[in-house]
Amino acid sequence: MLAVTLPDGSKREYPGAVTVAEIAASIGAGLAKAALAGRVDGKLVDLSTVVSKDAEVSIITGRDAEGLSIIRHSTAHLMAQAVKELFPEAQVTIGPSIENGFYYDFSYSRPFTPEDLERIEARMDELVKKNIPIVREEMPRNDAIAFFKGLGEHYKAEIIESIPEGEVISLYRQGDFVDLCRGPHVPSTGALKVHHLMKVAGAYWRGDSKNEMLQRIYGTAWATKDDQKAYLTMLAEAEKRDHRRLGRELDLFHLQDEAPGMVFWHARGWALWQVVEQYMRRVYQDNGYNEVKAPQLLDRSLWERSGHWAKYRENMFTTESENRYYALKPMNCPGHIQVFNSKLRSYRDLPLRIGEFGQCHRNEPSGALHGLMRVRGFTQDDGHIFCTEDQILAECEDFTRLVQEVYADFGFTEIAYKVATRPEKRIGEDAIWDKAEHALMASLDAIGIKYDILEGEGAFYGPKIEYHLKDCLGRSWQCGTIQVDFQMPGRLGAEYVGEDNTRKIPVMLHRAILGSLERWIGMLIEEFAGAFPLWLAPVQCAVAPITDNQIDYAKSVAAKLHEARIRVTTDLRGEKINYKIRELSLQKIPYILVVGEKEAQAGTVSVRMRGGKDLGVMKIEDFIKLALEENEKRSRA
Repeated sequence: MLAVTLPDGSKREYPGAVTVAEIAASIGAGLAKAALAGRVDGKLVDLSTVVSKDAEVSIITGRDAEGLSIIRHSTAHLMAQAVKELFPEAQVTIGPSIENGFYYDFSYSRPFTPEDLERIEARMDELVKKNIPIVREEMPRNDAIAFFKGLGEHYKAEIIESIPEGEVISLYRQGDFVDLCRGPHVPSTGALKVHHLMKVAGAYWRGDSKNEMLQRIYGTAWATKDDQKAYLTMLAEAEKRDHRRLGRELDLFHLQDEAPGMVFWHARGWALWQVVEQYMRRVYQDNGYNEVKAPQLLDRSLWERSGHWAKYRENMFTTESENRYYALKPMNCPGHIQVFNSKLRSYRDLPLRIGEFGQCHRNEPSGALHGLMRVRGFTQDDGHIFCTEDQILAECEDFTRLVQEVYADFGFTEIAYKVATRPEKRIGEDAIWDKAEHALMASLDAIGIKYDILEGEGAFYGPKIEYHLKDCLGRSWQCGTIQVDFQMPGRLGAEYVGEDNTRKIPVMLHRAILGSLERWIGMLIEEFAGAFPLWLAPVQCAVAPITDNQIDYAKSVAAKLHEARIRVTTDLRGEKINYKIRELSLQKIPYILVVGEKEAQAGTVSVRMRGGKDLGVMKIEDFIKLALEENEKRSRA
C-alpha cells in the first residue's frame, strides 16, 4: 500500500501509484473540481504527476497563492497561443507570472494595437471554452532545440541552448501550441476563465539594451470574477491618485527629459518636502541622533575599500578630475564612517547615532524610472548606529518601535515585517552572517512581532529588516529598513577603544524610516489623493475676499495667519466668490476663509472646510487656535 499524508496530518492509503488528480478526487468531488495542481514532498507539480511512493501531498486550488500564480502563468501561455493563431509570424520569447498578472514578450514586425489586444482576448475566450487539455512532455535537449528551430521559434531555441546539458527539458502542449516551460500548469484551458489584457510596452530581449526591442503584452488573471473586478476598481482609483498627474495639477513638481530621474520641485511641493524633513529632523533630535552632512563626491579608492566598487559599480555615476576618479555617492554609509573615524572613539561613546538627509545618485535604467517612485537622484532620511555587538538587540528593538510611531503619525498603522537574509553575492564569513541574522530576528521576537523570511534578499554586506506598509488601496510599500553590518566598518578602518583598552571594530546598523523622501512624498500624494491632512498640506488655508473692497482686510488676515506659522495664500482676483471657492477647492486646500464686508467690520472670517462643510463665522484668533490644535494632532481628518 502507498501512504499519502495530507496537510491536516491525516493519512490515506492507495493500492498502488496514484496521480495527484486521483488523490484530490478521493478526498472529495468539490476539491477535485477546484484542484489546479499539487505539492508533493514540498515540490509543486501538475495534477497528472504520479505519486509512486509514500509522500506528503497537498492539493493546490485558486484560493492558494501558488494556485493564483499557476493560473497567471498558464494564462500567459493561453495568450501566447492566441497570438500565434492570430499572428503566425510572431515569435514567442518569455512569459512569466508577475504580481497581479502576467506578461509575454513577442517579436513581431509591427506594433500591436489596442484593437489587436481586443482580438487576442476574444481568441483567448474561445480557447477557454474549448477546454483544451494542457499536457506536459519531456524532450532531449538537442531534440528540443531542433524542434523549436523547426517551428521558427529562434528565441526559444536560444533559451534551451543556454540550459546546461543533462537538465530535463519540459514542454507543455495545448492543442497545436507547444511552449517551453518548467510548469506546473492548470490541467486545461477551461480553468482560465478570468483574465484581461492591460497594455503593450517595450522590453529588450533578455533585458539587455543591446538586444532587439520586443513587445510585452501585460495581462491580469484571477481565480474569480469578483477578485478581478476588485483589482480593476483599485487600478481605476490608483489612476485617479497617480502622483505624477496630481503633481502637475497641484503645482508640486515636474520632471523633464533634460534631467532624467531628477525632480524639479515647485514652491508648493518643496513646502511639503520641508514639512516632512523638519518632522524627521525632530525625530533625529528626540532619539539621540547627531545630524551630519557628508560630501557628494568621494574618491574611487574609498568605494573600492567599502566593497561598493566591486558589487555596485554599474549603478554608480563616476567622473574624473586631475587624474583622479570619483563617484557620486549611491549610499551615505562610507561618508558616515569617515565622520566616525575623524577622532578616536571609546566604548563610552557607543551607541553613536549619526543621521543625514543625504542626497544619493544611482544610475537606474531609464525604462525603470517612474515619477517620484523610481528616480536617479534622491534623498534618504539616512542614519547609522555604531555600537557594540551587545547593543545590537536593544538598538534594533528601539528602532522598530520608532518606525511604528513615525508611520502612525503619517496615518499608516498596518505594517508587515520581513527579514532579508544573506544573498549569494556577499562579503564576510557565514558565522558573522549567522550572528547578524539572529540579532534581527531576535529583536522582532523580543517585542512579539511576526515576520516573514526573504531568503537571499539581504544587502551584500548584511541582512536587514524591511518594513512594508499598506496604503488605503491595499498596496504594499517597502520604506524603512535596518541592516546589521559587521563588514564595512572594518574595511574602512573604523575602531573604538574597548573597556579592556584594546582597539575593537564597531558594528554598524544602517537604518532609514521613510527611505527615499521623493518616494515617500509620492506615496503620500497617492495615499491622500492630494488632499493632505492639515499638518502636511503645502497650503493650509486660503483667504478670499468677496469684492475688491475687502482686499486689504484679506491681506491683514493672511498676515496674522502667517505670523502664527500657518501656511496661507490669498486669492485677490476680481472673480466672483463662487468661482474662487471652486478654484481653491480644486487645489485641495484644507480651509477656505471667505471675507466680506460683515467679516471685515467684525474682525471675523467665514470658514469652509475642504469638501464643502461650512464651519460658519469665527474670530480670526479662534480659527488660528483651531488650526494649530489640528496641526499638533497630526490628524488624517
